Amino acid sequence: QVQLVESGGGLVQPGGSLRLSCSASGFTSNYYGWTWLRQAPGKKREGVAFINSGDGTTDYADSVKGRFTISKDNDKNTVYLQMNSLKPEDTAVYYCGARRYGGRTYTETMYNYWGQGTQVTVSS
Repeated sequence: QVQLVESGGGLVQPGGSLRLSCSASGFTSNYYGWTWLRQAPGKKREGVAFINSGDGTTDYADSVKGRFTISKDNDKNTVYLQMNSLKPEDTAVYYCGARRYGGRTYTETMYNYWGQGTQVTVSS
């Protein structure tokens, strides 16, 4: 059984940084699609970033390009989301997901596993 556990969320001032981690346990060596989605209060869940852990291809939502960086440490089986220059509109619960195939998608049903989420609050 695969489990994903997010961590690293918290309260940060506008302009600050956070690094989220998604630690995967179980058999995930053949899971190549990893993503971060977020859900703000009263809004739909939206895609933030994607990485193909096989070839390193990444993708970002327009709203976070140039500020967020997704990466994966295959030895540690952990996916990271480095978030810089945070804005109040980045406030949301952030979820990581994993799927076997490496094609880019933010569609939730295309993922096999999801974590429980970690809260990020950007406020002064």
